[in-house]
Amino acid sequence: MARYTQASCRLCRREGLKLFLKGERCYTDKCAIERRNYPPGEHGQARPKFSEYSIQLREKQKLRRIYGVLESQFRRYFAMADRARGVTGETLLQILERRLDNIVYRVGFATSRAEARQLVRHGHFRVNGRKVDIPSYLVRTGDAVSVRERSRQVTRIQEAVELAQRRGVPEWLEVDPTTFTGIVKALPTRADLTMPINEKLVVELYSK
Repeated sequence: MARYTQASCRLCRREGLKLFLKGERCYTDKCAIERRNYPPGEHGQARPKFSEYSIQLREKQKLRRIYGVLESQFRRYFAMADRARGVTGETLLQILERRLDNIVYRVGFATSRAEARQLVRHGHFRVNGRKVDIPSYLVRTGDAVSVRERSRQVTRIQEAVELAQRRGVPEWLEVDPTTFTGIVKALPTRADLTMPINEKLVVELYSK
């Protein structure tokens, strides 16, 4: 499977904002955006001219990189959102938020989505008591995501639970740190998602 293997901080600098790809590092002075808040490369500090297409493309790339989704998979999610009832852009964000790796990150069992993907692939989590090792698995309202009993002593998971208090847990999720269980109380609304994303630009890009 194709995956991005270069420096994650370059992606944040390219998009001009924190994508929180490095977990705890993003909250410190070591964050690349804090040190060099301009795009990487030889011409990073130049003043580029943005066309309508480039603005839409950057918004799409930003959304893809936040959730760690490849282009082909992102297109499938957009097609799902386009077929569903409701506002396409908001439905697309809901689908991305429903990914298992994102839920694991949101409830505080991992410090980043990349770490959550790895932990899910290694079989550390259960959905409604059943083992699920597919990061792209889409959870539903009422699903319970829990850490398997043997994995509750994993240092990375324990540290993530402690650090999650700083980040907080969204209102549409509920977490019980004593049983290492997170419950999806409801699907997120647009008001619940505070990321600096203009999903309408993504819809315009794919609607051409």
